[in-house]
Amino acid sequence: MRAEEFAERRLELAGWPVNVASYRLGIQWHAKADNVSPGAALARATGTTREEAEQRVLARAEELLGRTRRQAV
Repeated sequence: MRAEEFAERRLELAGWPVNVASYRLGIQWHAKADNVSPGAALARATGTTREEAEQRVLARAEELLGRTRRQAV
């Protein structure tokens, strides 16, 4: 199988920059959220539509980033 209809966008969640990538494999949509700086994956999700997959991954990423504390330097 090959990834089709790949899309990527950058947005801000809980004060952090986040990349969201989504693509279709067969009939299922996949989405991945990662933080921009090191590029580490925050969350992955699947759904029957692009919107559903992105909504799930954004909810999980926002939950994780909301728990992250920033240290004053």
